[in-house]
Amino acid sequence: MTLTNDLIAFTNAQPNGDARNVMQLSVLDWAACGLAGAAERSFDGFVTANATEGPCQIFGGGTGSPTNVALINGTLSHALDFDDTHFAHIGHPSVAVVSAALVLAQQVDGSIPDVIDAALIGTEASVHVGLWLGRDHYQIGFHQTATAGAFGATIAAARLLKLSDAQIRAALGLTSTMAAGLKSQFGTMGKPLNAGLAARCGVEAALWALSGMTSVDDGLEGPLGFSETHHGQNNPTNLGLGVWQMETVSHKFHACCHGLHAMLEALADVNVETETIQSIHVTTHPRWLTVCNIAQPRTGLECKFSYSQTAAMALSGINTGDIEQYNDDAVKDQSLTLLAQKVAVTGDETLSEMQSKVRIVTDVKDRTVTHDLAAPMPLSVRKEKLLKKANGLVGSEVANALWAAVQGEDLNIFTTLLNAKRAH
Repeated sequence: MTLTNDLIAFTNAQPNGDARNVMQLSVLDWAACGLAGAAERSFDGFVTANATEGPCQIFGGGTGSPTNVALINGTLSHALDFDDTHFAHIGHPSVAVVSAALVLAQQVDGSIPDVIDAALIGTEASVHVGLWLGRDHYQIGFHQTATAGAFGATIAAARLLKLSDAQIRAALGLTSTMAAGLKSQFGTMGKPLNAGLAARCGVEAALWALSGMTSVDDGLEGPLGFSETHHGQNNPTNLGLGVWQMETVSHKFHACCHGLHAMLEALADVNVETETIQSIHVTTHPRWLTVCNIAQPRTGLECKFSYSQTAAMALSGINTGDIEQYNDDAVKDQSLTLLAQKVAVTGDETLSEMQSKVRIVTDVKDRTVTHDLAAPMPLSVRKEKLLKKANGLVGSEVANALWAAVQGEDLNIFTTLLNAKRAH
C-alpha cells in the first residue's frame, strides 16, 4: 500500500467518537478565531479583493464562491495564529480543512454533522501526510499547515462531494502540483495566507476532479512526486489503523506561536518582581529556534514569534491569551524591552517539541519551572478552556450560540453566526 491508497481508503472511514468530540471543539475554536481575525480588519483589503458572488458565508459578513471563501476563511481563521496545532507534524490542522469542508457542505446542502465528520477525516489525513513527509520537510523551510494541510483539505472535500476512488486519486494528484507554503512567511500576513491557499487548493482539486480533470496516478510517492521534490522522508504512518491523531491535538490558550506555549505555561504560576530579575534562561527543542525566536520584534505580529517578548509579557503580568496585547505599542514599551533583553534561548535535543524549561535568576534566588504540553487534558477541561477562550474572542452570547450550533444539525444556523461582530 502507498499513502495515496491509504488516503483514498480513509476518505469514507467511520469517524471515531472521542476524536469527533475533540473535532467539535476545534470547529468552535476555528469559528471564534475566524470571527476575531475578521474583526481585526487587517485583511479587509484582501477580503474585498477576493470576494465574489456566491452562496458561501465569509467571516464577518458577505458571501462568495466556494473556492474564494475557502481562501478567505482559511486566511482569516489563521490571522491571529490562535488556532489549534498538532505537534506530531508541527502544523495547524483545522484552519485549512474546516474552511474547505464548510464551503462544500454549503454547496451540497450538507449538515453540521457532515462538516464535523469531513473535517475530522481531513485533519486526520493532514496530520498523517505531515508525519509521512517528516521533519526534514519542515526543517528545510516548508510550512506543514499549507503543504500537508492542502492534502487534508482535499480529502475533506472529496468526502463531501462523494468522489469515486479514481476521482480522489486525481484530486490528490492535482493537489500535489499545487500545494505550497514557506516558513519564511512567519511573522507576516503571508503565514495565514498559507492556510487560505491550502483550503482553496483542496476545494479546487476536488471540484476539478469531479469535473473530469485527471492527474498523475500517485502525486505523493510517484517519481518526481511531492515527497521526492519537497524533502519528504516517506515515513510509515498508521492511517486508518485505529489510532486517531486528533485526540491529541493542542488548542491554543495563548495568542501566539504554539512553540512558545510550553514556556508560557511554565511561567503561568511564577510571581516575581521584574526589577529583581537578572537573567531568564529558556530551554526548548532546537526546531523552535527557527520558528518563534525573533529576538527583537518590530511589530505586534512579530511579538507572536518571540520567546523574549512573550516571556517579558508573561513575567510582567500581561495576559498572553489576550490578542489585544500583541500590538505595535508592545514593542515600544521600554520596561518590556529591558526585560526581554535579559532572555536567552537555548535548544536542547533531549526536550520534546512540547516541553520547555525556564530558569529565572533574581537578586534573591534562582527558580526553575517546566511544562509539557503533552500532559493529558480531559475533554471536560478542554471544553471549559475553549469556551472561555471563545467568550474572550467573540463574547459569551456568540460563543454559546456557536457551541450550540456545532452540536446541532442545521448548517444554516452555524453559517449565519459567521456574520456576527466581535464584542468589544
